[in-house]
Amino acid sequence: MPLVASGDQASLRAPWWRRLFGGRRQETPWAGDRPRLRRVFDRIGTWITVAVVATLAVLGFMYIPDGVQNTRDHFAKRAPVSPDGIKASRSFPGHNPELLIDKLSNTWWGPGITESGQGQWVEASFTEPTRLLDVIITPGVSTRADKLRESALPHRVKATITMKDGSVKTRDLTLDQGAGGQRRPFRVGEVTKVRFTIESAHAASAKKQVAISEIEFFGPSSANPS
Repeated sequence: MPLVASGDQASLRAPWWRRLFGGRRQETPWAGDRPRLRRVFDRIGTWITVAVVATLAVLGFMYIPDGVQNTRDHFAKRAPVSPDGIKASRSFPGHNPELLIDKLSNTWWGPGITESGQGQWVEASFTEPTRLLDVIITPGVSTRADKLRESALPHRVKATITMKDGSVKTRDLTLDQGAGGQRRPFRVGEVTKVRFTIESAHAASAKKQVAISEIEFFGPSSANPS
């Protein structure tokens, strides 16, 4: 038997079942001559892998620093941070906004208007850009539970944060109807101003004004490892 087919033999007839159902007459390639589709798929798979790796590298470059900073903030020791100034949209006589940062639990600020005080605000400022990790807000006229009914208590508060570069971020804080300071995470850096705007209040009425006893800021302690 010859190893090389003649011209008549090279063109093989299609199987009977292909001829029966109208299959086109095609030349059947010899073993080893069939197109190597696997190579094409391998190349496509390689390019897809390269694209995925490149995308992950870019995303890692963008987000890993934030993740590292968030981890540091989570475990960092806290230290009090005192604002350099504070002002308010308006104040009840004898209860100015400076009383919010006097570190006393029996003094308070109020806007001097009844009901919830919606839209009223206080704003703390920092001369040097400051990283803030937490804030503690003490609602009411005192930390004592028996004084809670003397005023409305802030419920939802929007914190508008101005950064060193002039950009603005916001945080929505929700406070409980209870006595004592309430700590909320902040975790924002390069802060120059923070404005707290009252959006709603607990126990608001026509005979009460909303009151806040104290606002305290906390940043990373200098004792934290760098």
